[in-house]
Formats: sequence, C-alpha cells, structure tokens
Amino acid sequence: MKVQILGTGCTKCKQLHQNVINAAAEADVALDIEKVEDIQEIMKAGVLSTPALVIDGQIKSVGRVLNVADIKKLITEAQ
Repeated sequence: MKVQILGTGCTKCKQLHQNVINAAAEADVALDIEKVEDIQEIMKAGVLSTPALVIDGQIKSVGRVLNVADIKKLITEAQ
C-alpha cells in the first residue's frame, strides 16, 4: 500500500508523517510511505491545503493532522 504525505515540510506535515509511521507500526502493516514536498506535485494532485494524506492515489485528508487512530482506520479500510 502506498501512502503519500503532501506538504511543504511544515511542522504539521512532519507530525502527519510521524503519525503515519506510528499507525503502520501499531497496525503491523508494511507501507510504502512517501513525502511529497514539491509544490507543483501537490497542486497536480488537486490539494490546496496541506498537509494532505493520500492512500493508493485517493486523497483521504486535507488540511489537518490526523491522529494515529484515524490513520489506522483509513489503512484498515484501504486494505
């Protein structure tokens, strides 16, 4: 499963990235986690507010830092 964190490297983006890592560890799921910091790539995805969470090409969250439990739920639903 591919998970992307879209954001320019701000504190919220970094926190979302860490929460994704923690959620994967707690759920015992192997994820291909990618940080996308290029503003052009973020805009191509249609994201206007960061951070954003994308799972297997589908935008799941925009403009908020999801907590570990919310991310685990999204990962489970995507499997």
